[in-house]
Amino acid sequence: MKFLADEGIDKSLVNLLRNAGFDTVYQAESEQGADDVIVLEKANSEQRILITRDMDFGELAWRMKMIHTGIILVRAEELSSLSRSKLVIEFIASNLELLHNHFIVLQPGAARIRKMYA
Repeated sequence: MKFLADEGIDKSLVNLLRNAGFDTVYQAESEQGADDVIVLEKANSEQRILITRDMDFGELAWRMKMIHTGIILVRAEELSSLSRSKLVIEFIASNLELLHNHFIVLQPGAARIRKMYA
């Protein structure tokens, strides 16, 4: 499983993903400030699940109907960086089969999962 962590994602999550053996590209390490469309296209072309805190990706996926491999939108601002990162890695580990072609909004105690169709 491959991931692209948007630049707003905590470095602690990137480290957890990499330590768990997931191929993870961190946008903050390569192309900071890239347009959201470019980020989504990169994730899609490399078959990576995009992990982001930026709600604009919901707009791109649903209103603009941009194709994507999968998006996890993390909505857990009230948590510390480490707690937020643990929430995401635990969700991923328990739901690998749901990540591809789904738009997931992840919050403490809840996950909304919607299948995307081509």
